[in-house]
Amino acid sequence: MSGEPELLATTGCLCLAARRAARAITREFDRGLRPHGLRATQFTLLSALALRGATRVGDLAALLGLERTTLTRNLAVVEAEGLVQAVSGSDRRERLYGISAHGRRSLQRAYPTWQKIQQRLTAQLGDATAQSLRQLSGGPSLLLPGSDPASSSTNSAANTRSPS
Repeated sequence: MSGEPELLATTGCLCLAARRAARAITREFDRGLRPHGLRATQFTLLSALALRGATRVGDLAALLGLERTTLTRNLAVVEAEGLVQAVSGSDRRERLYGISAHGRRSLQRAYPTWQKIQQRLTAQLGDATAQSLRQLSGGPSLLLPGSDPASSSTNSAANTRSPS
């Protein structure tokens, strides 16, 4: 090495490993969901809306761990495809999105494929590793109605609770 042997520690960088793993996992889901006309990000978005109902953009962004502008672009695509629809909130300025009937049908058709990929990847990773990934992300309970995505997203990496 060029006089900096301590830099060898960076070869085990968790950030790099997590990014590479996320891309590899996403590619697997994208490949499997493609025949259903969905990408992994779209499937996740539809799932969240199916579970939570119509949701404000800011809350949905926090829930999914996305920048609001990224989510807005993603919503425009799925709205143009008729998978989601904008609905009025209690305040005229408030914009909520909900899953459309077409989106729900697409989600239901793609679900068995998603489930097979999920099971295969969980088997490859091992249950403990898969559970660790869920805990690092804040856990699956964030998708459930009544959960507060804003409070959970800021502490998701520190969240080490076991599911009850």
